[in-house]
Amino acid sequence: MSQSWCRMFPGLAWQVAQARHFVAALLEDEASDLVDDAVLVVGELAANAVRHTRSGWYRGWFLVVIHFRDDLVRVEVVDQGGDEEPQVRSVAKGVEEDGRGLMMIAACAKDWGVKDRPSGARCVWAELVRNGS
Repeated sequence: MSQSWCRMFPGLAWQVAQARHFVAALLEDEASDLVDDAVLVVGELAANAVRHTRSGWYRGWFLVVIHFRDDLVRVEVVDQGGDEEPQVRSVAKGVEEDGRGLMMIAACAKDWGVKDRPSGARCVWAELVRNGS
């Protein structure tokens, strides 16, 4: 059985923490490692939305969608689009502070991807395994 929840947030940096709290509350009955991974994923995707897309502009927004399926939890962040496609960066120097977010998501997610919307918005998603499935 599939169930979904969503919430829209203002495109402000401090709202990233609110998105993490929203996801943690929705997943409170799940295994702690799943909760940790989901909170990490939404935090990274929301921060990217605010930092790298029009979501961080005046009156911008981002949307967090959580889909519960029998074997997966899918975390989506819909932003207002930007000029560059999200991609895992090569981190050549160990001293760089940015560029590791999508790499961490790729490491903890079963799968992840990007889907552009006709409106110019973009959805970045990650699927996390439930209950050791």
